[in-house]
Amino acid sequence: MQLNIKDKFNKELPADPILENTRRQVEKACFSYATPKQTEKPELLHVSPEMLKNLGLTEEDAKSEAFLKTFTGNSVLPNTKPYAMCYGGHQFGNWAGQLGDGRAINLTEVEHDNKTWAIQLKGAGETPYSRTADGLAVLRSSVREYLCSEAMYHLGVPTTRALSLSLSGDQVLRDMLYDGNAAYEKGAIVCRVAPSFLRFGSYQLLAARQDKDTLKTLVDYTIKHHFPHLGTPSKDTYLQFFQTVVDTTLKMIIHWQRVGFVHGVMNTDNLSILGQTIDYGPYGWLEGYDNNWTPNTTDRQHKRYRFGAQLDVGLWNLFQLANALLLLIEEAEGLELILNGYREKAATQYLEMMRSKLGLFSTEENDAQLVSNLEETLQLTETDMTLFFRNLSHFSADKPSEGLDLIKDAFYALDEVSDDIKQQWNTWFKTYADRLQNETLSAEDRQTKMNRINPKYVLRNYMSQLAIDAADKGDYHLIDELFNLLKKPYDEQPENQKWFAKRPDWARNKVGCSMLSCSS
Repeated sequence: MQLNIKDKFNKELPADPILENTRRQVEKACFSYATPKQTEKPELLHVSPEMLKNLGLTEEDAKSEAFLKTFTGNSVLPNTKPYAMCYGGHQFGNWAGQLGDGRAINLTEVEHDNKTWAIQLKGAGETPYSRTADGLAVLRSSVREYLCSEAMYHLGVPTTRALSLSLSGDQVLRDMLYDGNAAYEKGAIVCRVAPSFLRFGSYQLLAARQDKDTLKTLVDYTIKHHFPHLGTPSKDTYLQFFQTVVDTTLKMIIHWQRVGFVHGVMNTDNLSILGQTIDYGPYGWLEGYDNNWTPNTTDRQHKRYRFGAQLDVGLWNLFQLANALLLLIEEAEGLELILNGYREKAATQYLEMMRSKLGLFSTEENDAQLVSNLEETLQLTETDMTLFFRNLSHFSADKPSEGLDLIKDAFYALDEVSDDIKQQWNTWFKTYADRLQNETLSAEDRQTKMNRINPKYVLRNYMSQLAIDAADKGDYHLIDELFNLLKKPYDEQPENQKWFAKRPDWARNKVGCSMLSCSS
């Protein structure tokens, strides 16, 4: 197996000495060297063929002993020095200070087809940022991350990717519900891939320490290698850099809202500087459409990271990044101007996205009210988001009275839909039908375009849990089945119709199917 190594990261950032795992505070540095843990009996469970190709590797390479050892951390590639990244962050709105990669180790960078990919192992052992933790991950969280990152890519959502999923062969002790009932679980390792794993918190930590020199080094590095079109670093360039981060972050969150994805832990250390979805922890897809839903048990009380708040949280996090960049720019006016433009852009892009979900490809003044009325009606009773929008593509503007029958499969309890709610739905369908009359597309073309925007298949939590339960018993066929299903989420796939269904009743309150903790 040959990897074309692009070993510039260690050369261009200030090199930090190798640190003992007991030392946590790392000053004037952006990373620390870290050695992956040797595992007992590694086993490769699944590999993404697309990511193999992106890295210049083949399926034959993936069958080799060298591949298994490299991507489980049991051997280090020649001329490379694995490292863990140093960053801070706001967690649930509170500054947490230094955090860093506690269970992620970057192996190297690979250049192929004029693209550069950073390769990272999650669950590969202790780093200088592990604190009192072991740096390991378990099978259940690793299956979820592996499947979701690739599923998000095929949905068209900006995301980090995954190359491989492996068992470490070790047992890992975890208290899954934080209730004092710790138990041993199968250890696992995911190989994550992205152009960069830099986060908002990478810059925040340096600013919090007033380390202007290292902050400048990091920002200049970021611009040179990830935003080269911005030109030579300067105060104006830094503002353009921030504007780009604002725009890409907003674009990512709009996509989340489009497909009903809830990140669950939008801490500033979990937002990528490239506007890519990163860190798949207690995420979830909306089952019943509910702006107040969060998949994170830690967030159950305050619901800071609920579905309907994600755009606002994105702005809050961008404010924190702006505060970090202020140390370099030294003038607040330009940053404030960019931030002040976020809400208007968010409102415009959200409405445009919702229009597309409804098959409205022209613009009318009352569209915002139509969307608002829909969102209110969707929440009157538990209504499956994915089924609703997919089935809506069959709606005929000439037959508004049939609208309720088209979406009835999306209701979790059809018998609980009162006459008043049915009347509200019928009123909305009549307004929607009137609006569609002003569209120029044929009904067939509208349906085709809607079905490219509204997925038929998403990775519902119960689906992941079924794959996890099977994998715990040594059966990995569901991992492969779901992986392939989610490569074509907008296609009909009649052979996979069983996955186009509401969450089953048994999954409503089952651990791993409703809310999840941050336990790895």
